[in-house]
Amino acid sequence: MHIMFPQKIENSLRFLRLKLLPKTLFFRTMLLIFIPLILVQVVSIIAFFDGNWSKVGRRLSDNLSNNMAFVVRLSEQNPQSFEQIQTLAQNVYALDVEYFDNSEKIDVLSKASRKNKIMTGFFEDALKQDFSNAVTHLYLTDKNNTLLTFIDTQDGLFQFKTSVKNIFSTSIFGFIAWMIGTSLLLFVVSGLFLRVQARSIKQLAEAAEDFGKGINTPFKPYGSSEVRKAGIAFTKMKERINRQISERTQMLAGVSHDLRTPLTRMKLQLAMMPKNDENKEFLDDIAEMEKMLDGYLAFVSGEGGEPNTFVDMNELIMSILNKFRNSKAFIRYSTNDQVSAIQGREQALKRALTNIISNAFYYGKTVAVKLESNNNKLEISVEDDGPGIPKDKREEVFKAFYRIEGSRNKETGGVGLGLSIAKDVIVSHGGTIELGESELGGLKVLISIPL
Repeated sequence: MHIMFPQKIENSLRFLRLKLLPKTLFFRTMLLIFIPLILVQVVSIIAFFDGNWSKVGRRLSDNLSNNMAFVVRLSEQNPQSFEQIQTLAQNVYALDVEYFDNSEKIDVLSKASRKNKIMTGFFEDALKQDFSNAVTHLYLTDKNNTLLTFIDTQDGLFQFKTSVKNIFSTSIFGFIAWMIGTSLLLFVVSGLFLRVQARSIKQLAEAAEDFGKGINTPFKPYGSSEVRKAGIAFTKMKERINRQISERTQMLAGVSHDLRTPLTRMKLQLAMMPKNDENKEFLDDIAEMEKMLDGYLAFVSGEGGEPNTFVDMNELIMSILNKFRNSKAFIRYSTNDQVSAIQGREQALKRALTNIISNAFYYGKTVAVKLESNNNKLEISVEDDGPGIPKDKREEVFKAFYRIEGSRNKETGGVGLGLSIAKDVIVSHGGTIELGESELGGLKVLISIPL
């Protein structure tokens, strides 16, 4: 079920998804774990603060304030026993008590205010309730470890020193440490588990991509049952495709043998007959049938049995162009001297480029070939100044046995399989081939092959 929002909101949400949502399965899944985990932690901490920590802190503050009130009341009623009261407060309440008369309290308060940091909170509220007729001052000293409390009465100034632990519950730190520790442990375990799952999917995708390029990369299914099932299905599919290709190649080899035998007999019989115009026409028909048969077998059989190797495309193109050095056409070749080696089937690539370059030389007087590459792909462009191909025919010419009347026909352009073979080879290497208009005025063939 998809909730429809106004178009502007939909566009904004789509923009946020594209910009903020991770691209890989691993980080997307980790995000699904991380966000709910953070929300649970925040809600738990808020609930703990509101329900437990605040109540405990308030109760500790009330208890400490009551103890100080008891010491002050006792000192006011028994001023002659103040030393005994100091000892009692230290032993029973862990309070260091000192008393200053009105002549000393101004200096004591000003000195404390200059050196220490003022503090507020539950304890300040508790002191105001217990000492409604006095002025209270709270400071933190000794690196915020000691609580310094002043109770300014009409008769004098009481100073109390005690540990801040008497008003703060340290359980909050243990609680937070426990939650962070368990969260990190869960995050690490989830990351290790998801890494295995994501790695198996990534390897499956790489094996499928290599198979599409004609590279037989071994892949052993592992991971979750769904990933293993997909891997097993891919392996079976690859085996079926390889078996079909092998059976087709064997069948076509037999067809080639069966068809060439009667054609050879016909040529021998015609060679023994007197030479005349009729016999010459028969020989031309037989030669054309052989040419069509060779083209057909080359198209359907391909180069499936050729192993993959690293091919230097710069040297490959130069070797093809060298065959046309004696032609009347003008040749221009340029390269950016970057990475030009790809993994592929050398003879198949040479055949595809030969078909394209030979067409350019046949129909043009100037041929420009350019090789460019970067970290992602290798591009080859072949341009000529020939008649070109109309826009509405540029997709049709890749079909087998398709010929454009008036420019590429049986007498001049073969049987219409050159571009079909070229496209089949380029696509089998994971690349693309496009036709366009050349700056020279003719046809431009742009080939792109991923590195």
